[in-house]
Amino acid sequence: MRTKYSVLCVGLLAAAIPAVAHHGTGASYDLSHPVTMQGIVTEFHYANPHPQLFFDVTDDKGEVTHWSGEFYPNPAQLIQGGWGRRRSEAALAPGTKITVTVAPARAGTKVGAITKLVNEKSEVLLGVGGGGPGEVPQGGPPPAPAPEPGK
Repeated sequence: MRTKYSVLCVGLLAAAIPAVAHHGTGASYDLSHPVTMQGIVTEFHYANPHPQLFFDVTDDKGEVTHWSGEFYPNPAQLIQGGWGRRRSEAALAPGTKITVTVAPARAGTKVGAITKLVNEKSEVLLGVGGGGPGEVPQGGPPPAPAPEPGK
């Protein structure tokens, strides 16, 4: 009986560890005070569990601040919304000008959860559109190429 109880306790503990390991958005980021800024993409990593975006923001004095943000749609969700690796990396190539809204880190660092991201043409990028972390990816599949004239 004691052995069965010990095995049960170890099993429950092992099952609970992964649940504790993943942070909650509200615990890490301040969703009630979003920050919107314009920047230039320096790096983008399409990776699990969440893609990462690195970008530079230049203030009125010309000083550059390095930021990073994480997307809350994971790669599987992004693919469902039409944002595969190639399309995502092309849309966020280094040098791309963006306007990004983040829920800033509660720790005060230059890190945030990306809640809105648009390019110079005001097109929504990578499945985020203002609904906040965990929203359904937007954007859909890439547009079909236009038919050639005369065909």
